[in-house]
Amino acid sequence: MALIRPIRRLLAATAAAGLLGATVGIAPAAAHVTASSENPVRGGYATVTFAVPNESTTGAATTQLVITLPDVAAVRTETVPGWTAELDRDVQAGTVGKVTFTAESGGGIPTEQFGLFRVSMALPDTDTVSFPTVQVYDDGTRVSWDQETAADDTAEPEHPAPTLSLRAGTPDHAGPHSVDVGTHPSNPVHAADSTARVLGGAALLLGAVAIGVAMARRRS
Repeated sequence: MALIRPIRRLLAATAAAGLLGATVGIAPAAAHVTASSENPVRGGYATVTFAVPNESTTGAATTQLVITLPDVAAVRTETVPGWTAELDRDVQAGTVGKVTFTAESGGGIPTEQFGLFRVSMALPDTDTVSFPTVQVYDDGTRVSWDQETAADDTAEPEHPAPTLSLRAGTPDHAGPHSVDVGTHPSNPVHAADSTARVLGGAALLLGAVAIGVAMARRRS
């Protein structure tokens, strides 16, 4: 019995750590609309995740998000339950200038919550890329996230535009038609599934140890 109690404590601690690991990194780093990506290579393709927190002080829900893109040639949006996505295409130029996510009637992002919107796109061959964004609430409030951050980063503006730093490397030319969700924080279902498998394996191993100890005691 003395050995089984520490085993139970270890299982409980492992489960708690696993659940924490499955959720860490999902929430936006600040109360701003932000952009992030696993592999933002200059001139390549990447899936960019936009984290959108609800900052309403009146209880209004976020019901629309208009993201301005750098006139990219290839774009694909991820399906978001309860939302529709519309691309603003320039047919003659063959580019997409904006993507608009709109919540279905009665839906949206409630207060004290956030939403994740993923867009697979071609990235420009630049050091950084900004995505000026307009966040619309169901009470008519519109917040423009379009201010540039100073080069020295000493003072962040009140409504900074979501910005992504791009790195040099071999561009991924797979394009948005081949999206690898991987284990990105914006894919919590995949992360939770992996965590469950690890916890399941640990539980089986520790259970086998406990059974072995019990059988050894009976023989003695």
